[in-house]
Amino acid sequence: SCPCALVISIPLGLYAGLGKASKVGALIKGGNYLELLKDIDTVVFDKTGTLTEGSFEVVEINGADDLLMLGAYGESMSNHPIARSIVKAYNKGIDSTRIEDFKEIAGKGLSVVIDQKQYELGNEKYFHELGIEVSQPQSIGTIVHIACQKQYLGHIVVADVIKESTMPGIQDLKKAHVSNTVMLTGDHSTVARDIASKIGIDQVYSDLLPQDKVTQLEKLMGNDHVVAFVGDGINDAPVLARSDIGIAMGGVGSDVAIEAADVVLMSDDITSIAKAIQVSHYTNFILKENVTFTLLIKIGVLVLTLFGLTNMWMGVFADVGVTLIAICNSMRILYKKS
Repeated sequence: SCPCALVISIPLGLYAGLGKASKVGALIKGGNYLELLKDIDTVVFDKTGTLTEGSFEVVEINGADDLLMLGAYGESMSNHPIARSIVKAYNKGIDSTRIEDFKEIAGKGLSVVIDQKQYELGNEKYFHELGIEVSQPQSIGTIVHIACQKQYLGHIVVADVIKESTMPGIQDLKKAHVSNTVMLTGDHSTVARDIASKIGIDQVYSDLLPQDKVTQLEKLMGNDHVVAFVGDGINDAPVLARSDIGIAMGGVGSDVAIEAADVVLMSDDITSIAKAIQVSHYTNFILKENVTFTLLIKIGVLVLTLFGLTNMWMGVFADVGVTLIAICNSMRILYKKS
């Protein structure tokens, strides 16, 4: 009647599952999250740095002759990937003494003084709030509009590259019985829909501020859906914390995002998510096997004992033997082909 096998079979199976998940590139921060992974039916993605490389390139400049220079000076104090791509395209030194009063407006753009003149750089929504009419680009990408003292100067378009692992990762999730994939992004709807159509995302929500992402996630979590969110940036931390399971990119992800997440992808490869879900399903199967086998043997031996049909060796087997079998069965998780 000693419960050794029963007590050891669950935690040992979870430890083996956590170890196997790390082998496939997913660091899971607890057995409760490993068990919950198998129940995920909706996976929500951030775009930049998660589904795309986050390495932007300038693909269109339309407006004043010195537009790229103004864009580079305006964005030079920002760490955003789009800002860095514009500075890189300018490819000249930045005289920081010409820049004053730099202010970033989250999810919209920035305001800066260059050579004693007020400049605004940002997306279409920001410029509409300022009452400035904008032109539309020929290329598909993220648009940075530029204005000087409320006078529109033109726009710069930068485009991101989809990661090689993104399309296989989305397909693997659908094979793992994830019924819905969603992308949340602050980008313009044209860019968002273009990328979503290429990689096979089911739903797209664009032009979102960081707080809008949390609101949209909560809507998706309704009706008893189990929702995972995958992101990499500081702005993603609230969404990662709010979701049922937060998944952060370990390489390109910010420290804040990694801290807020329940699962960290060590290789920044979203194909690891489907592999981790498979590990969760297999671990759950092994746990049920261990519990069922342990209870059947122990109850069976106890019943036989009532009729005097057992001996010491059967008692040893029902205790130590079953424990060893449960340990060996749990180890199968580590050697399961992914």
